Amino acid sequence: MQPVFDGHNDVLMRLWETAGRGGDPVTEFRDGIATGHIDGPRARAGGLAGGLCAIFVPSRQGPRPTFDGGSYASPLAEPIDQPAALAAAVAMAGIAHRLDREGAWRLCTSTAAIRQAMDDGVFAAVLHMEGCEPLDPDLLALDAFHAAGLRSLGPVWSRTNAFGHGVPFAYPSSPDTGPGLTEAGVRLVKACNRLGIMIDLSHITEQGFWDVAKVSDMPLIATHSNVHAITPVTRNLTDRQLDAIRDTGGMVGLNYATSFLRPDGQDNATTPLTDMVRHVDHLVEHLGIDGVGLGSDYDGATIPAEIGDAAGQQALVGALRQAGYGEADLAKLCGDNWLRVLAQVWRE
Repeated sequence: MQPVFDGHNDVLMRLWETAGRGGDPVTEFRDGIATGHIDGPRARAGGLAGGLCAIFVPSRQGPRPTFDGGSYASPLAEPIDQPAALAAAVAMAGIAHRLDREGAWRLCTSTAAIRQAMDDGVFAAVLHMEGCEPLDPDLLALDAFHAAGLRSLGPVWSRTNAFGHGVPFAYPSSPDTGPGLTEAGVRLVKACNRLGIMIDLSHITEQGFWDVAKVSDMPLIATHSNVHAITPVTRNLTDRQLDAIRDTGGMVGLNYATSFLRPDGQDNATTPLTDMVRHVDHLVEHLGIDGVGLGSDYDGATIPAEIGDAAGQQALVGALRQAGYGEADLAKLCGDNWLRVLAQVWRE
């Protein structure tokens, strides 16, 4: 079994929602549950050894893509007030620390800690923030979250906030859908460079992508995005963006969301694994084998039925092996590339 360290999941949001219903998030993750994608037992069964776990505050009314003649265009989700977002984010960070304290997973802030957790058979969790609505424009909260273990963030989700503009969900469409970083967003990028926090470009507009490229001294990274030339949805990356990521020594994590994988953009779990391999092949062609990883979006998207959940993770590994990727390349795709780029960002 090839162990996998994954670039993006939303399990913390799911556990936060469980807690909001009066459930026990530690028991749910440690003992397992029939719904969702990730828990301890299913992660072990599928070789999912760890990943970047997102603090993501959902919108009250999320965008709901509806196909009309083979296309869709959803408006951006409504903005979220910072105080409300901060309260939710603190609660998710608290759940992450409770899971660590109870031994259900291990919070990691170094690649040595990730490797040790994987060797010990404990899920290696890295705190990520998807959309920085919890942060104030003066960035006073950023240092507190960093002290709590935050080591990666995406300035925006698919909505507007104080730091920049996200892409709406639309197909077919260019990712060039609006403005990029705000002045506060530029300050955020510089602060992340100073603190050693990875910057994720997965939901930002194309203009925002180039704004980050201009300001940041880190590798350009998209933790969970795919190839626009194959699936022309706003969330995917153009070849020009891929080439820019390559030139900085950055990387892209393959998103398992079927609407970002299928050439027809449909949200359909019957998506074949060959569609995933096609995106990996294109990413490797532009980024090289050292610039590609996995960024599942578990617990945040419809994923191919042949995988199903974390327990089925090895189905993708098998499809890549069958497509001709050898064991050394699979080790890179399944985790070593993430550890390389994290070590660089974290200045190890």
